[in-house]
Amino acid sequence: MLILGIESSCDDTAAAVLRDDVVLSNVLSSQDDIHSKFGGVVPELASRQHLLAINPMVETALKNAGVTLPDIDLIATTQGPGLIGSLLVGFSYAKALCHVSKIPLIGVDHMAGHILSIHLNKDKPTFPYIALIVSGGTSSIYLANSHTDFICLGRTRDDAAGEAFDKVAKLLGLPYPGGPHVSRMAEQGDPKKIKFPRAWLEEDSLDFSFSGLKTAVLNHVNTSHAQNKPIHVADICASFEAAVVDVLVSKTIAAADKHKVSKVSLGGGVSANTTLRTELEKRCRQSNLAFFSPQIKFCTDNAAMIALAGYYAYRNNGATGLEQDVYSRSHLG
Repeated sequence: MLILGIESSCDDTAAAVLRDDVVLSNVLSSQDDIHSKFGGVVPELASRQHLLAINPMVETALKNAGVTLPDIDLIATTQGPGLIGSLLVGFSYAKALCHVSKIPLIGVDHMAGHILSIHLNKDKPTFPYIALIVSGGTSSIYLANSHTDFICLGRTRDDAAGEAFDKVAKLLGLPYPGGPHVSRMAEQGDPKKIKFPRAWLEEDSLDFSFSGLKTAVLNHVNTSHAQNKPIHVADICASFEAAVVDVLVSKTIAAADKHKVSKVSLGGGVSANTTLRTELEKRCRQSNLAFFSPQIKFCTDNAAMIALAGYYAYRNNGATGLEQDVYSRSHLG
């Protein structure tokens, strides 16, 4: 089966073509240059850019795969969660293609794409496995029982990890997107220099909360200014990153232990963070857990993971009706 995947949940316009679970092409148009001057994604600008980029991305994906639209058997597109305006561009475009070409449509939950992104690797886990999904929009832990059966074990109650990275970067005067810049600065700092708090929440809770940590960074900076002390940005970044990674990794290992699962995978844009990947791999090894992480190109939002999730969802549930609409919150909990 040839699947055309389309992704437009936030500020990246992406398209991909898969033959079953094999990637034939995977292209993306980034909007970082557009939003960097504002220090964050501007939804209206994102939607307008999607309108400009989506058709060229789809045409490029088809060309790179060596196929044409009539060859496609299924169109998979992100239905949610995400920015409503951005989602509407991709979902409406996909529905129009399906209506005209009589190709079946499958709406995909963006989180399912991230959970299954590890299956775009040659080295992939068998089911069940624990999936830690960390991005600008979410920090969640899932139990993946099959290609279509996912149970949410924990989620962020406020700021997602990626969102906290971006906000701390903005506070410290680092460019957008902030996550990579914080991580690069952290490499030059001492992660034990500042004792930032860890929000463990209730006993046995697998939920996350990073708003208090973000506030702690703000208070540290304000106190340093008030006392005329120098701001050591590298140490702040390293200590902040260490606090985030500590909670993410510890709760993921706890989830695997609680549910007696021997495999752990990582997904989402923040999974490209070297410290997170290294620490989770180390802790998995210490706990006799198999660790899997996707290629960097499949960590951030991409259409290949949407096509893959759509392929399995279609096989399991059939097509999505053209009367359906997008949604802002994940249906996976």
